[in-house]
Amino acid sequence: MEKQTIRDFDPAGKRVFVRVDFNVPLADGKVTDDSRIRAALPTITTLLSGGARVILASHLGRPDGKVQDGLRLRPIGERLSQLLRRNVPVTGDALGVGTQDAVKRMRNGEAILLENLRFHAEEEKNDPVFAQQLAEYAEVFVNDAFGTAHRAHASTVGIAQLLPAYAGLLMEREIAALSSLLERPKRPFAAILGGAKVSDKIGVIEHLLTKIDLLVLGGGMANTFLLAQGKSVGKSLAEHDRVDDARRILVAAEKAGVQVLLPVDVVIAKEVTRGTEYKTVGTEKFPASWHIVDLGEASRTAIEVALADVKTVLWNGPVGVFEIPSFAHGTRAIARFLDDRAEHGVTVVVGGGDSVAAIEQQGLTERMTHISTGGGASLEFLEGRELPGIAVLLDKPKAASAAKPKKVRAGANA
Repeated sequence: MEKQTIRDFDPAGKRVFVRVDFNVPLADGKVTDDSRIRAALPTITTLLSGGARVILASHLGRPDGKVQDGLRLRPIGERLSQLLRRNVPVTGDALGVGTQDAVKRMRNGEAILLENLRFHAEEEKNDPVFAQQLAEYAEVFVNDAFGTAHRAHASTVGIAQLLPAYAGLLMEREIAALSSLLERPKRPFAAILGGAKVSDKIGVIEHLLTKIDLLVLGGGMANTFLLAQGKSVGKSLAEHDRVDDARRILVAAEKAGVQVLLPVDVVIAKEVTRGTEYKTVGTEKFPASWHIVDLGEASRTAIEVALADVKTVLWNGPVGVFEIPSFAHGTRAIARFLDDRAEHGVTVVVGGGDSVAAIEQQGLTERMTHISTGGGASLEFLEGRELPGIAVLLDKPKAASAAKPKKVRAGANA
C-alpha cells in the first residue's frame, strides 16, 4: 500500500489543509505530553519551508458538537509555536467570516490552526456541507493524522473527496511500519498483546495468527485466557462472556503452529489501589478475593527467554495495572528488554498509550524501530481492515510504487 505524499506535489504558494492529530492531554491550560505535536513537525516544517500556506486542523477530546472552553486548542497552538519557533495563531472557530479572512491574509510560509473541529457536530457525521466549507480554505489536502484514519469524518474523508489528497510524512511512516509487519516481517515474529479487554483485540489476534510465530499475552486480557485454560482468576478483571473466544483462539494458535505464552506467576493485590497489600503467586491457585495486577518475575523471565531469538516484535498494551507504580514493573521491564533487543538489531514496533508511555517514561524511544501514534487506527490496520482515511488518499502510480521510497529522517519519534 503506497500513497502519494507531500513529496509528490510542489507546495509553493499553495494553501494546504493539513489534518493533524493534536488530541493531546492538557492540565491547567498546558500541554502535558507533546509527542503527537512533535510527530507532526516533519510534515509541517517541510510544507512551510516549501512555501506553502498551511491550515492545520485537529480535534481535541469529545465535545459532542458543542463549544467547551476546556477543549479549545489555544494551549496546543502555544506549544506548537514554541516548537516551530514561529507564531501559529488559533482561530476563534473552525468556520466563519473571521476564519475565512484569517486564511485569506496568510502569506507563503505561514501556518494557522483552526479551532477544535469537533465543536461542530457535522465533523463526526462527515457532513458534506461542512466538508465543502473546510475544502474552500485550500487547494490541497494532506492527512497526517493516522490516529483518526479509521474514522470517516468530514476532515479525514469528506474533504479528501473534494481536493487532491496526499499523505503526510507521519502517515507515510505509520503505513510503512505497520505494512511491513503484516507483509514482510523478519522471522521469528512475536506479538506481545496486553491491555484490559480481549474483546478489543479478537480481530487483531485472529489476523496476526496467520503472520506471527509467538504470541505473548498479558494484562487483563490474559485473565480471560487463563479462565479458558480452566484456571481461577479470583476477582481479577476478565471477560467471562469471551472465554469461548479465548478458547477458540488457543485452538487456532495450536493449529497454526503459533506458540502462546501466558503468565505462569502473577502479582495479586487485595484491592486495585495504591498502598494496598500485594504479593506474587503462581497461576494455579490463589485467594478468590484478590486481583491479578501484574506479571510475576517468573513470567517476565519466561517472556525474555521466549523472545531471545526473535527478529521482529510488535507490542501493544500493558501487562499490568500500569497506572499504579507498584503494578507497573512488568510493563516497564518489557520496555527495557525490548530496548535492548532493538539495540541488537531486532525490529520493535510499539503501539497503545500505556505501552508508549512505558517507553517514553524511561527514555527508551530512540532505539525503537517505530512508535505508533495510532491507537485504535493501529489495531484496525493490524486487523487487516481498510481504513477510510487512508483509502481516500491518492495512490502512487504503479511504476513509481515499485521503486524503493526515500528514507525520511523524521527528527521526532511518533
